[in-house]
Amino acid sequence: MSNDVLFTIEDLEVSYGAIAALKGVSLEVQRGEIVTILGANGAGKTTTMRAISQLIKTKSGSIRFKGQELTKIPAHKIVKLGISHSPEGRRVFGVLTVEENLLLGTYSKGKVNPKTLRWIYEMFPRLEERRKQLAGTLSGGEQQMLAIGRALMSDPEMVLLDEPSLGIAPILVKAIFEQIKEISRQGVTVLLVEQNAKAALKLADRGYVLEVGKIALEGPSADLLASEKVQEAYLGKKN
Repeated sequence: MSNDVLFTIEDLEVSYGAIAALKGVSLEVQRGEIVTILGANGAGKTTTMRAISQLIKTKSGSIRFKGQELTKIPAHKIVKLGISHSPEGRRVFGVLTVEENLLLGTYSKGKVNPKTLRWIYEMFPRLEERRKQLAGTLSGGEQQMLAIGRALMSDPEMVLLDEPSLGIAPILVKAIFEQIKEISRQGVTVLLVEQNAKAALKLADRGYVLEVGKIALEGPSADLLASEKVQEAYLGKKN
C-alpha cells in the first residue's frame, strides 16, 4: 500500500437477504483527495457508505483505513479511528438545539475541541445564528449544514458525505459545495456520494460510477466528465 493511500475497499460484497447490493466493489481514496461515487438510485452508493461505517454488515471483502481492517470493528468505534459520516437524509435530532446536535458529534471522543466548533461556525454562519434554535425548525439546507458540521466535530481524517445536495434549494447547494472544498483545504479527506454528477465531478479529484452494485467506470474527474457514457447517463446529454 502506498503511503498516500488512506483508504481502500477490495472486492466488497453486501447483501440484503437474497438481494446482492454490492458485487465485488473495489476503490481507493488517497490522503487529501475528494473522491466521488456516482450512480443511479439503487446502484449501491449509500450501501457502500453504510458498510464503511459498519452500519450494515458485509458478506465478504475488505475495508481498510490506514491499513486497519474495519469489517470486524463495531460501528461505534469507527469514529474513534478517524472516519465520520454525514448520512443521507441528514438525520439530525429535531428536538435538540443546533449546538446540542453539534456537540453530539464529539460523543465518541468524550471532549469538545473549541477550535473545531469555531471553525464550523465560521464555515456555516447560519448555524451560529441559530445555535439555540431547535434543529427540527431549520430548513433542509440548514439541516444539511448541521449534519456536515456534526460529522466534523470529531476532527476526522476522512469524512463520508452522503447526498449533501438532496432536497436542497440551489443557492444552498452552491454554498455547501463551496464548504466541501474548504473542508478539503483544511486537510480532511472526503468521500462523496452525490446524484448531482456534474457538480460532484467538478468538485472531486477522482470518481467511481456504480451500476447495480458494480464499479462500471472510474478515473480522474475530468475524464469522467468527458466520457460519453457519463454524459448520456448522468449529465443529461444525448449523442
